[in-house]
Amino acid sequence: MSGEKTSANLADLLERILDKGIVIVGDIRINLLDIELLTIKLRLLVASVDRAKEMGIDWWEHDPTLSSKARQAETGTGGEDRALQEENRRLRERLAALEAGDGAAEPAPAAEPAEAAGKAGDAPASRPGRGKETRS
Repeated sequence: MSGEKTSANLADLLERILDKGIVIVGDIRINLLDIELLTIKLRLLVASVDRAKEMGIDWWEHDPTLSSKARQAETGTGGEDRALQEENRRLRERLAALEAGDGAAEPAPAAEPAEAAGKAGDAPASRPGRGKETRS
């Protein structure tokens, strides 16, 4: 019977801690010859989510790694992600076409002036063995 009483007490204790909250504070300092080498300040708050919100603590709602709403807000409602995924898909298709050697790969978009300027002195666009060659 004492086991039942202990588990009931433990449940009551946990309920009270989460309802009221508990703060544990501690500092660790490492000194060598009166020279402070390291200081660690520990602050631990144990409380229910509702109690934490009452105290004004809601950082998990604004952390993109923990909240999908925060992630969408950070990326502008996911529009940038979709654009990047679409660009990634097009580049993969183009790479696959180039590797297959079928010459059906579309040319690079002209909207990238830095890339185009860097390739101005490169080899001609039509290389032997790549794509179709026309001779007159």
